Amino acid sequence: MASTPGAQVDLMTLQLPQLNMLKEEVEQEIEMLQTSLQQLKMAQSRFLESSDSIGKLKPEDDGKQILVPLTSSLYVPGNLSDVNSVLIDIGTGYYVEKTLPQAKDYMKRKIEFVTKQMEKVQPILIEKSKMRQIVGEVMNIKIQAEMSSRQQAQAAKS
Repeated sequence: MASTPGAQVDLMTLQLPQLNMLKEEVEQEIEMLQTSLQQLKMAQSRFLESSDSIGKLKPEDDGKQILVPLTSSLYVPGNLSDVNSVLIDIGTGYYVEKTLPQAKDYMKRKIEFVTKQMEKVQPILIEKSKMRQIVGEVMNIKIQAEMSSRQQAQAAKS
């Protein structure tokens, strides 16, 4: 039913168990999309922080003592030895040495890429949320119709 891409189904023709399965499937998709969006926001934030840090490096900072993060809560003292180049983590344990202008450009491109991905996910998430709401409304209509028919059947027996 929902596994065929682009197929449209009249929700009023589905039975309650089918609607419930569809709603659960849509909720799982929404949860996955929300998780993806949250991860993209975190990545965007890290790239922005890195870009800001690169922008703060100045030639007069050469030899300056700093705290180097080993983990999110563990820092060790260190000294800046070359403020004209930085090491950039490009993923999967690989680092690349870049000049400050190259590093700023790299961060700018990564921020733009992540922002574009977020812009792709957000409309899909909105559409899935609308779909969940519509499925819920159809379920309520079906439940009310079923209750009404039961009441009428009870009234007819009396």
